[in-house]
Amino acid sequence: VISNLGSFGDRVFKIGMTRRLNPIDRINELSGASVPFTFDVHSFIFSDDAVGLEQKMHEILNDNRVNKINLRKEFFNISIDELEKIVQDIDPSAEFNKTMVAEQYRQSLSIVN
Repeated sequence: VISNLGSFGDRVFKIGMTRRLNPIDRINELSGASVPFTFDVHSFIFSDDAVGLEQKMHEILNDNRVNKINLRKEFFNISIDELEKIVQDIDPSAEFNKTMVAEQYRQSLSIVN
């Protein structure tokens, strides 16, 4: 579960899976040239059935999809509190960080031209 406050605001989250050994590698890739700021991580859920887990979360959040045409776009419009509850209901042992650090975004706002 990741967000990009500077690019999408405080109610849009990307919820997806990766098969990479280090999930941060995928997040860094997503934070590349296609968005102006880096993504913040809110939760990692490790699962033996990652595909099933992702499908379950997407099913729960289907009405919150940002792109209702291209279902491969895994962005959802939801409050961070609602999202935390869903994650905790699915996996009570999963850690969830509600802080949107958005460091580059906040630093950019602080610079006066």
